[in-house]
Amino acid sequence: MQSVKEMPVTLSHLFDTVHHIKKVEKGTFLFQEGSPADELYIVQSGILQISKIIPDGRELTLRLCSRGDFVGELNLFSPSSRYLLSARVIESGEVAVIMKDTLEEKLSQNLSLSFEFIKWMSQQYRKTQTKFRDLVLHGKKGALYSTLIRITNSYGIKTNKGILIELPLTNQELANFCGTSREVVNRLLSDLRKTGILSIDKGTITIHDLDYLKREIDCEECPVEICKVD
Repeated sequence: MQSVKEMPVTLSHLFDTVHHIKKVEKGTFLFQEGSPADELYIVQSGILQISKIIPDGRELTLRLCSRGDFVGELNLFSPSSRYLLSARVIESGEVAVIMKDTLEEKLSQNLSLSFEFIKWMSQQYRKTQTKFRDLVLHGKKGALYSTLIRITNSYGIKTNKGILIELPLTNQELANFCGTSREVVNRLLSDLRKTGILSIDKGTITIHDLDYLKREIDCEECPVEICKVD
């Protein structure tokens, strides 16, 4: 087994099941929806975008995965042998590959690991649940505001001008998080810029009034580990 970098302590025993390390290049897919699902992955470096293609052709981004994140878990103990989502590489890096049957066997035999895995899966479910809550209750505007809040929690850095989002995202990528069009996101961002809620410089967003975004979606002040995009 090759060396594996840091991941959440609760799932550290997954290190024992790593089969090999694989390089992934920006712009490619680690896996695509509908393709055979025999492997799962721990991200070692780089960033993966996990998404679902909506029937009308739009793309809904569910999360971004970086170092230490576990990917492909939805296919465990499932009669389906195909991926339910797609994983696009948006920043080149490496992933540790785990064979699905190997991990299923280990989870079946190791009660402690199974318990920690269930806790981790529950947290992922809560993240998805709160995201869809914002989308359903507050529409496209709420989806964008919620996404901006989550991105600041994952990639934001406090500066004297506000919270700088280190991860550069195009308006289309933001639209994918919201399940809407780029044109809608363009208009909403323009409105936020005019009112001074945020500013954009060379594609980099700085949030000046995070409280405004939270008030607009009736933010429930979820724990930061839940209110994130990763």
